[in-house]
Amino acid sequence: MSEPVTALNNASETNGIAAIRELGPLGMITLRGDLSAAYLRTLTTKLTGVKFPDVRECHSEGENGLAWMSPDELLVMCSYAQANDHVARMSEALSGKHALVANVSDARAVFEVKGPHARDVIAKLAPVDLTPEGFTPGMFRRSRMAQVPAAFWMRDAETFQIICFRSVAQYMFDLLKIAAQPGSEVGHF
Repeated sequence: MSEPVTALNNASETNGIAAIRELGPLGMITLRGDLSAAYLRTLTTKLTGVKFPDVRECHSEGENGLAWMSPDELLVMCSYAQANDHVARMSEALSGKHALVANVSDARAVFEVKGPHARDVIAKLAPVDLTPEGFTPGMFRRSRMAQVPAAFWMRDAETFQIICFRSVAQYMFDLLKIAAQPGSEVGHF
């Protein structure tokens, strides 16, 4: 079996107002179904060990996480090595129920933007209220960053995690690098 490779071989840039790095490989599973169902909530929280997210939230601990993607969609995050096992366990547990489980790990790229000006970097690219009062750790958004469909959340007060399609990973990395150029602080926050 070959080793997984990230889209950009864990590229990083640390010379700007925030550190940018590609993370991964990370296990990511799309789960569609009734997010209000107790069986689905119990299954996913036991698999990941994190709290079930409310609307527009992401709870994560290390590589494990649960992110609300839409009223009937959840992103389940785990180590890359666990993804296929998690898919099999969820598929078996949800057999006979209205649900879809798909391993999307290899179709996505994951980035981290970290530092005291990380908020500035994201604010330049996403049409989202990123004031400290409007976007706090644990909040999650699906949006566009420039022209790229993406999802992002705050892991802590200085760290954003971003997911996009693998096919646009280089473009996303370049966007983040440009938005983080030295001396480009927004100064609004």
